[in-house]
Amino acid sequence: MTTLLATILDTPAGPLTVVLEPDGVVRVSGFGPFDETVQRLPAEARADGVRLLEPDELAAVGDGPADVVDAVRAYAAGHVGALDTVPVAQPGGPFQQELWRAMRAIPPGATVSYTALAAAAGRPAAVRAAGGACARNLVAPFVPCHRIVRTGGQIGGYYFGPGPKRALLAHEEAARGGTLESAAASA
Repeated sequence: MTTLLATILDTPAGPLTVVLEPDGVVRVSGFGPFDETVQRLPAEARADGVRLLEPDELAAVGDGPADVVDAVRAYAAGHVGALDTVPVAQPGGPFQQELWRAMRAIPPGATVSYTALAAAAGRPAAVRAAGGACARNLVAPFVPCHRIVRTGGQIGGYYFGPGPKRALLAHEEAARGGTLESAAASA
C-alpha cells in the first residue's frame, strides 16, 4: 500500500471528505469529519497514512486526483452525472460489488427501492442484502446509495443522516429540472 491522499470539498450536502490513492481511485468518502471518514477504511488500507491536502494541491498531484476534484466540483455546480465515472474501490464480496454497480447505474435525479435494487443486481429476494450494501458503502456519493429509498418512496436510512441524503436528492432533482422520479421500472 502507499500513502493515501485526501481533501475536503464543498457540496450541496455539506463538506465531503474524499480519500484516494495517488492514481485517483477513491477508497473512502463521506459527509463526516475527516478523522471519522479515514477510520472507516480497513486498517491495512490506512497503514501508510493519509495526507490531507487542499483541493487545488490535490489536483496538482496528477491527472487522477485532478479528475476527482473536478468531478466533485462539477457535481456541486449542477452536472449531477459527473461522479458516475470516478474510479472507486471498496472491500466487499461479489454480490455487494454487484449491488454497488447497480447503484451506479441509477441515473441522477431518480430513486429506486431496496427491492428494485436487489432485482437489478440479479437477486430479487435479497432485499436485506441490498440494505446492507447501502450501509457498508464506503464511497458515497460516488456510489449513490442516497438514491435508494424505501418501498413507497420514504427516504429511508443513510449513514450520514437524513439531511445530507435529502440535500443530495434535492440537488439532483433541481439539476434535472423536475420532480424526483422512480427508476424502479428501468432498474
